[in-house]
Amino acid sequence: MSHLITVQESRDLDKKTIEEIGIPSLVLMERAALGIYNDMQTNPELDLTKTLVLVGNGNNGGDGLVVARLLYTHGYDVDLLLVGNPDHSSEDHRAQLKVCQYYQIPIVDTDTDFNDYTTIVDGLFGSGLARDVEGEYKDVIAKANASTAKIHAIDIPSGLNGDTGKEMGIAIKAASTSTIAYEKVGMAKPEATNFTGKIFVDDIGIYRGTKFDND
Repeated sequence: MSHLITVQESRDLDKKTIEEIGIPSLVLMERAALGIYNDMQTNPELDLTKTLVLVGNGNNGGDGLVVARLLYTHGYDVDLLLVGNPDHSSEDHRAQLKVCQYYQIPIVDTDTDFNDYTTIVDGLFGSGLARDVEGEYKDVIAKANASTAKIHAIDIPSGLNGDTGKEMGIAIKAASTSTIAYEKVGMAKPEATNFTGKIFVDDIGIYRGTKFDND
């Protein structure tokens, strides 16, 4: 059985890997995105003909930006939807957005028809969401859930509590999820199944000990 970690353990492991072990956060972000990209390519449930990547302003959104770049540079039709106040973007998010701008990946607004896409990538929130979803984020999640596109979530479906497995006001209902390093305890709760879909666990170099022990 796979090991499960709490939201706090996830934060602590991230911090340890970056600050103590010395693997840069951008390196981890690239590794995460490569894993997510591979999961999506090998998942027969997803049709990547036309993909929309929902991008929040934190590092979950940064992962989404790298996934979008990988899709775009490998010939897929992909658009970005940036959600949230850009002034609040993380440093890594801003770095990855600059790369996407170099490649001229199209950016659309919230008025775009989500039914025009075959797959939606959820990069809005990570597992550390601490309050109910509201405002523009709530509207975008509702619109994604109501669309005909299948959704692939990054780390955890946005709006799902990583410890309890309950939705925080509203949550993405994903067909599949690429969780980073270890599955979060909330994702294993019975009530989370309708939100996570098929779960992939991606090894990106973040370990509880000195080796990957997720099997």
